[in-house]
Amino acid sequence: MAIRRASLPTLPSRNFLHRNYSLWSSKKDPSLESSLTRNRRWIVNNQIKNIVLRCPNNAAPVRFIQNKFKTLDLQGKALNWLKKYPCCFQIYTENNDLHCRLTKRMLALVDEEERVKDSQESVLVNKLAKLLMMSSNCRLNVVKFNELKKSLGFPDDYMLRIVAKYPELFRVVNCGARRGSMEIELVEWRHDLAVSVIESRACEKNVMPSYTCCVPSSWVKSWERFREFNETPYVSPYADGRQFGEESMEMEKRAVGLVHELLSLTLWKKMSIVKLGHFRREFSLPERLNVLLLRHPGIFYVSNKYQIYTVVLREGYNGSELIEKDELVVVKEKYGELMQEGLHEYNRRRHALNLEKKKKKGPVLVRSGKGDGRNNCKTSEQDGDHGEQLNVYNPEERKRFYKVLFDGDDVLKD
Repeated sequence: MAIRRASLPTLPSRNFLHRNYSLWSSKKDPSLESSLTRNRRWIVNNQIKNIVLRCPNNAAPVRFIQNKFKTLDLQGKALNWLKKYPCCFQIYTENNDLHCRLTKRMLALVDEEERVKDSQESVLVNKLAKLLMMSSNCRLNVVKFNELKKSLGFPDDYMLRIVAKYPELFRVVNCGARRGSMEIELVEWRHDLAVSVIESRACEKNVMPSYTCCVPSSWVKSWERFREFNETPYVSPYADGRQFGEESMEMEKRAVGLVHELLSLTLWKKMSIVKLGHFRREFSLPERLNVLLLRHPGIFYVSNKYQIYTVVLREGYNGSELIEKDELVVVKEKYGELMQEGLHEYNRRRHALNLEKKKKKGPVLVRSGKGDGRNNCKTSEQDGDHGEQLNVYNPEERKRFYKVLFDGDDVLKD
């Protein structure tokens, strides 16, 4: 079935090769840099959680998790890692073998996450339809899409939960008769969904669609280039990119609009540039995608933190905080809080144990006073001998939790 795209007026073509654009790297933004700090410890625990849930009776032998440690980029003993998070994982002995299962609080969050996924079915259907409508032939390779599914909030079983459940919208095709050539195809074009975030916002305000510049007013050159770019008519990301010249103004406008729309659909309003580049042909993106993004610092922030190039949608953040949080993001933050609470409990127990050992060896001078030593002990995951149980429900303490939670990725090698 042929999909008919909405026809758009053609803009006068302008060749960007003749424009005197100078490229520059994104100036460091401390707030956005902190938002990009990858919580590797939470990622690892989330992967362990999935391993445990896939095992019979939702319990995994510790030696089985140990065998998975290399794939998780971890060193050391799995048992030591699991013991650091008593609020997340419960260790018990069965048939003279150590096993791991999730705690009741962790299982409650798993159930909450599943409820959120079930309630967002219609949202995910619309997201998938939008992605397919932005692609050049209304198709996306399944293997490639799997690289982005987590960023977009799709569950692992989206092929059954979304694609197979809505045959009037999607179907699976495999022209190459190979697993790697399997594609998801849009069956029917949805005009009501072929509206970008920029267009929706403009419609609400009854103005012409345009971008928002989110850099300080002192960035004079960036503002000048942004105004020059924004003066030209907006091109929808749902327009067929093949109708525009490769170096034309229309193509640039569409590419910027498409990346803007893609980032708007993600949970964290950010995406790896490498993964985004894998869809260059499907979305008719320029070959030098990083050059395109760096040309528009008022719209996108490009960072190479951890040697991973990432593009962030500036308007999605207020400082380092997301302005609008998806329900899944809220649940994931609860995972992080529970993990951090368990880490503090582990540190408290280790502190008490070490103190008891020192008492047996001889007199120990215990520091007392205001704050009960809380300000005198720096809690870290590498040194679990110090630290007190903190109040995770206090806003100020929560900030301190996340500082510990997100800093220090080198603990993965402890």
